[in-house]
Amino acid sequence: MKSLTIFLFLMLVPCFCLSQMKTGTFSDLKIQQKEDPKPIIIRLYTDWCSVCKIEKFNLNKDKELVELINQHFYIINFETEKTKENIRFLGKEYHYLPNGNSGIHELALALSKNKSQPVYPLWIILDKYGNLIEYHKGLFKPEGLKEKLKELLNK
Repeated sequence: MKSLTIFLFLMLVPCFCLSQMKTGTFSDLKIQQKEDPKPIIIRLYTDWCSVCKIEKFNLNKDKELVELINQHFYIINFETEKTKENIRFLGKEYHYLPNGNSGIHELALALSKNKSQPVYPLWIILDKYGNLIEYHKGLFKPEGLKEKLKELLNK
């Protein structure tokens, strides 16, 4: 019984230590923007990107950042090489572009300034009307992202 209690405790501890950002999808976004327009954060990443994994873990550890994003923004985590469904975004439809055993989503290329191969992680922040307000390549540390988001909200 004692070992079961310890096991359950160890399983539940991570749930209390990490906050979770309320991520959505592009199809959710259209409905959400009609009901309650907010700026949009799109985080482009891939499964093989170790920096992306570290970044996600570190961002979710910062409770203030998670609350800031959940209250004032819509966030979409976009896995650019595994997302294969068509995506309608800002009035245009984008498709997955297969390339042998892999591929990339056309929307990732449209959002990236490097049209042949995006840099990961890539952060795109749009205002509630879909206009670009921030483009950030590479690692975004929690303090830097928090500072940038607060700055955007105060404009």
